[in-house]
Order: sequence, then structure tokens, then C-alpha cells
Amino acid sequence: MKKQQIGFIGGGNMASSLIGGLVSNDYPADKITVADLDTDKLVCLNETFGINTTTDTQALANEMDIIVLAVKPQHMQAVAERISSAVQQKKPVIVSIAAGIRIDALERWLGSGLAVVRCMPNTPALVKTGATGLYANAQVNDGQKDQVESLLRAVGVTVWVNSEQDLDAVTALSGSGPAYFFLMMEALEAAAVDAGLDQKTAQLLTQETALGAAKMALASSESAAVLRERVTSPGGTTERALGVMDARGLKDIYHAAVLAARDRSIELSDELGGN
Repeated sequence: MKKQQIGFIGGGNMASSLIGGLVSNDYPADKITVADLDTDKLVCLNETFGINTTTDTQALANEMDIIVLAVKPQHMQAVAERISSAVQQKKPVIVSIAAGIRIDALERWLGSGLAVVRCMPNTPALVKTGATGLYANAQVNDGQKDQVESLLRAVGVTVWVNSEQDLDAVTALSGSGPAYFFLMMEALEAAAVDAGLDQKTAQLLTQETALGAAKMALASSESAAVLRERVTSPGGTTERALGVMDARGLKDIYHAAVLAARDRSIELSDELGGN
């Protein structure tokens, strides 16, 4: 990535994760600036990463080539309108990681004609194993897409989607997805304890099994269905367990859950960007 000035408005966990990823990949700390009203947070970010900090969002917007909007969705309109004049003059690339804020709302608040990328990262980005869906408006050129992709790849994998509506599905799958796996792990741990293991052993085995299965899936070119079939011996313990899950409609539950999350994502976008 060209060593451009990158500014973050909002210094929370996701911004901190992205900054940490950039710095660990040798992006110059003096090319990164964070604006936040929480001065304690700014001191911590400066001491941890050596980056620039400010409480003045307008001053930041006047100088940056890329601006990452990392504030809570309910604060986005006020922040965007506050920097609108500055970004209309500077014309930076705008990157929003706020869930539920559509590009048309950002363009309404910031003004038209800006290159805007909307991203949906997930919480494993905090440990640099994130999965991020991205969508760009028509003003974003190929070079700018590469720059934004490099920024998000600092904390995991990135996938460009073909339509902004696809981000609702991304939200339902990878955005909410960690909670689905945590719930599964929680259930497996409880069942293992009932089967006779102590809590610590059940937790460790659950975590390592989840990690191992994910690594096997990533390392293989085969589908999850094929991998499942390969570890399911006819008449064995795995087949018995999967039979119970199938009889109780586990796949139907997952299907309904993801679609419900997608529908809620659409509802929230309507609510948050309606003004």
C-alpha cells in the first residue's frame, strides 16, 4: 500500500485492531492518526503504537488520504455531517466499518462525489483472524480498492461483494457468526461435563477441536460436506451423533437463524439511515 495518511475517527476496539495490524505489518506509525473525544483512549493508543492522536475530527479530515469511520452507528450522522465540508475539499477515500449504515446515508451526510467503501468486519479481527466483506461505490477506483483491501487484510481475510445488499448476508454469516460458534462450543462443553469430563478439560478439548476443524477446512479444497463425510465412519460414534442432530433439525435451525439475522440487518439499516 502506498504510504498515505490514514485517519481513524473513533479509537475503539476495531480501530485499535486495524491500527495494530497495520503497525505490525510495518506501516509507518507517523502516517496514522486517530481522533477521539476520550483522551485516555488516545494516550493508550499513542503509547501502544506510537501513532498520532487528536480530539479534532475536522483537523483530521483536512489532512487524511483515507478516513476510517469507526464510530458507533448511532453517532455516524453527527460525525459525518461535522466533517462534510473538509472531506468535500480533500476528497479522501471514506471507509465505514459501522454496521447498518448504508452508502446512500453516508453520501447524504458527507455530500456526494466521494469514494466510499463500506466494510463489515467481525470480532475475530481483534486477534487478526477476521473475515471482512467489502462493497465500494462507483467512485472508488481499482487503486483505492487495493488500498482499502490492504488495510482490512491486516486483520484477516477480505471478500468483495457484488452488491451492497450482500453485506446484510455477510453480517448474518461472519458478522454474527462467531456467536453461533461460541454457542455450539458452550453446548459441547456442557455435554462433555455431563459425559464425565471436568470443566477445564471439556473447555480445552472443545476449543482445540474447533480450531483444528477450522484449520482443516481452510487447508482443504473440499467442501465442508465432504470433510464431514470423511470423518464419519459407518456405524460409528460420529454417525450416531450426527443422526441425532439431523433428526432434531440442526441444519434447519442454522438456516432460519442466518436468514433472521440478515432480515434484522436490513431493518437496522432502514432505522439507522432513515434521516
